[in-house]
Amino acid sequence: MTADDTIRGLATDARVAASALARLPTDRKVAGLSAAALSIRRRADAILAANRADMAGAEALGAAMLDRLRLDPDRLEGMARGIEEIAALPDPVGQVIARWERPNGLRFEQVRVPLGLIGIIYESRPNVTTDAAALCLMAGNGCILRGGGEATATNSALHAAFVAGLADAGLPQHAVQLVRDPDRALVGAMLRARGLIDVLVPRGGKSLVARVEAEARVPVLAHLEGLCHVYLDRSADPVKARAVAFNSKMRRAGVCGAAETLLIDEALPPDIARAVLADLLVAGCELRVTSDLIGLDSRLKRAGAEDWATEYLDAVLSVATVAGVDGAIAHIARWGSNHTDAIVAEDETAARRFLAEVDSAVVLHNASTQFADGGEFGFGAEIGIATGRLHARGPVGLVGLTTYKTVIRGTGQVRPI
Repeated sequence: MTADDTIRGLATDARVAASALARLPTDRKVAGLSAAALSIRRRADAILAANRADMAGAEALGAAMLDRLRLDPDRLEGMARGIEEIAALPDPVGQVIARWERPNGLRFEQVRVPLGLIGIIYESRPNVTTDAAALCLMAGNGCILRGGGEATATNSALHAAFVAGLADAGLPQHAVQLVRDPDRALVGAMLRARGLIDVLVPRGGKSLVARVEAEARVPVLAHLEGLCHVYLDRSADPVKARAVAFNSKMRRAGVCGAAETLLIDEALPPDIARAVLADLLVAGCELRVTSDLIGLDSRLKRAGAEDWATEYLDAVLSVATVAGVDGAIAHIARWGSNHTDAIVAEDETAARRFLAEVDSAVVLHNASTQFADGGEFGFGAEIGIATGRLHARGPVGLVGLTTYKTVIRGTGQVRPI
């Protein structure tokens, strides 16, 4: 069987299931997700054992990637709770977005409907398996999941638990399909599956996203790298500056919302800048800085041009001074990836300019970039963070997994000839 045949078979089954899901009432979907969360808890030992096997085979990965792959009882319980949180959200399917009536008596409604069959291609993070499955199901979509080869055993165990829960609740198991074979030819087959897969969502590194966007014959809901910035304005409160800069980088350095560049207003008092950098250095963060900052601490390293365009996903941070909010906006426009950027400032005028002029999916004032997360938005979870301008932007939750159709009701009206 070819890769195309394999994906065609998975997609055919999933589309049949998705058609059934699209018609299910909310309470049935909630019951299915609740049963899936319970099944994951019941199978926790098997899932964690599978994860240990994956971890043992992935020792060559860097520390940040290993952290993304690793599960423990707390993380697994968090994944089960995440499914339940999604189940508790308002069901978007069937919501009326707008309604109006024309002078001829025709009544119009725009109504939310599922996207159909969604393909998710991702790396390392097993939580994507349950997050994506739960979000797609609650929004009435089928899905095909293709995780990274480093997480094959973990994803298989999670998928088995999830679909067992669906079966217990009487929902179609084929609604959530998993590509178990790590052969990359299957990714290519998903990219070519026009007419079978309705939308593709890549979640991974630069090379994965680039391949998907270059080769896909299916619409793509994608994000570029998380080249996220924190700008410390001259008006920044010292306590907020230290807290936001540190958390944005070091809470979890391997997530796409982690800051990769710190921008410091050249008019910020040096003692504040020195304290911010010292906090990061003490925590083990490598700092690559512009020449004017080198003298602040002997542990600082000089930044190269490539640093401004690098998503480290590790405890490494590039640091530059800029000429006020104008300089920060210009730097982000040149080097940013339209993902997430933050300003720390007490000057409301500077903050308003930054929030209005930085063209990113998420912009923050006096808050960590690590809030760029569907759970923190109240979405329960996210299927990804979209940095484009079409359909959805920022963390994509249930609403982002729907489209709409227009329903028109009349009383026999016809258009004049």
